Amino acid sequence: MLPSWLTHLEHQWRSVAWRPWLEALSARYRLIRYDPRGCGLSDRNVDDLSFESWVRDAGAVVDALGLDRFSLLGVCQGGSVAIEFASRQPERVSNLLLYGTYARGRFRRTTNAEEPQKAKLMLEMLELGWAHEDHAFMRAFATQFQPGGSIEHLRSWCELQRVATSAANAVQLTRVMFDVDVQSSAARISCPTLVAHTERDAVVTAEEGRLLAQLIPGAQFLQLDSANHFMLPEESAWTVFVEAMHAFLPPPTGEDGLFAELTKRERELLHFLARGLDNHQIAANLEISEKTIRNHVSNIFAKLGVDSRAQAIVLARDAGYGAPRPGS
Repeated sequence: MLPSWLTHLEHQWRSVAWRPWLEALSARYRLIRYDPRGCGLSDRNVDDLSFESWVRDAGAVVDALGLDRFSLLGVCQGGSVAIEFASRQPERVSNLLLYGTYARGRFRRTTNAEEPQKAKLMLEMLELGWAHEDHAFMRAFATQFQPGGSIEHLRSWCELQRVATSAANAVQLTRVMFDVDVQSSAARISCPTLVAHTERDAVVTAEEGRLLAQLIPGAQFLQLDSANHFMLPEESAWTVFVEAMHAFLPPPTGEDGLFAELTKRERELLHFLARGLDNHQIAANLEISEKTIRNHVSNIFAKLGVDSRAQAIVLARDAGYGAPRPGS
């Protein structure tokens, strides 16, 4: 999943906007995600914050993981990066899923005279109100992304802003985002593509989604009955999208992908591991010895192909382990 600039790998699990995405994807697939430069857990002070650097970084991640062929998901800004990457390396992308995204940034939407002006206003508001919950910008920002959300959603967006990046980086990254134009790259996409967009999206209009689907040869377009850029999990449109996503993406390899070889006990232990519990705490919860826990942990490391507890925790959390389960 290619990131937008509003990300933080750890905080996304606490975000009321992002968590439904992580749960829907990691429960079924091996989900790979990362913070882009200038954001989240990545370096904040970098010289090159550019669209070209975003595309290079995506390539660096999949190269480092040794991925030859994979499905690519782009949400909002991440969609433009996904389009560019897929056009440059078509042999590596099996399926392309684009949600709430665009081929042209706001500065490039010259067919609508209001769009460039809205973009300039947004940049000014970013500079003045970034991460201030009581600022009018924060309320306007949250309302655009989730007009159907509650006060909890407002606070969650504010917290995500605070941890995702600085105001200065947000302004610079948004300028780059507004200047994107991948229309010619979209026309070169050769893999199966699904473009999904909410009907009344205030962040990226449905018109941009339809244009994108027209540019990509053979692309499917799925219009969703919602006014939220990030749909709420209780919306019927979210259920429609998740079902369409699972139908479109190739089925995962094996029963449970990377976790297929884990025993029932190892899966149970992995939930506690993902929650940050140490061996003593896990032993107390499962009522078995710490030595047995250490043996189980060693087996889990071997089966997941990791060398440390931190690596195992990241994989486990991305797969949905550690999340509260029904009745817990």
